[in-house]
Amino acid sequence: MVDVLPLVEARLHTALGEPDARAAVTFLGTDRIEVLRFQDRDREGAVVRYATLGMSAHPMTDPTTVLADPVRGPRAELVLSVRAGLADIDKVLRPLAVLAASPQVEGVVVAPGASLDVGEPLWPGAPFGSVLVAEPGGLVEDLELDAPMDPVRFLPLLPMTPNEAAWKRVHGAQALQERWLTYGTDLRDAARGSVPLG
Repeated sequence: MVDVLPLVEARLHTALGEPDARAAVTFLGTDRIEVLRFQDRDREGAVVRYATLGMSAHPMTDPTTVLADPVRGPRAELVLSVRAGLADIDKVLRPLAVLAASPQVEGVVVAPGASLDVGEPLWPGAPFGSVLVAEPGGLVEDLELDAPMDPVRFLPLLPMTPNEAAWKRVHGAQALQERWLTYGTDLRDAARGSVPLG
């Protein structure tokens, strides 16, 4: 069977450049999850992108499935973009690894529109304790694998304040994203407040 992770890492390098740092986390009973850090610049300054590596080694399996298929099923990695310099955002490495390990640990299938809660601030002092999983295909293109394997999708994570997370539970992911768009919310701002939800 093909080793997916070298192909995933090559795709990340193609899309985001060379990582300037990486860290590995291993949880009891799971494979190792790495988090790679990439530096980027846009019109408004430095942006740091964190990408997981290891989540896609196995397909995600619906917890109601009796027998997990070792080949077929959705595969994904997570990508988080944050504007640099406003907080100690490198502490997000462990929470990101926890989220990436959740399919193995909790048997969840991570898909666009889902909320993922880390149960603590994403980094020290962060106003966010959860993220919204966005649609893939923007920053890093899907990685096609040989049939019958599903492609690896690179899912952007959008940090949510507790108020936004509660609002999303009632109104849905699309409504929250439209709200962010309406108010021109910079979702990479490490210190932003909630979008107006009235």
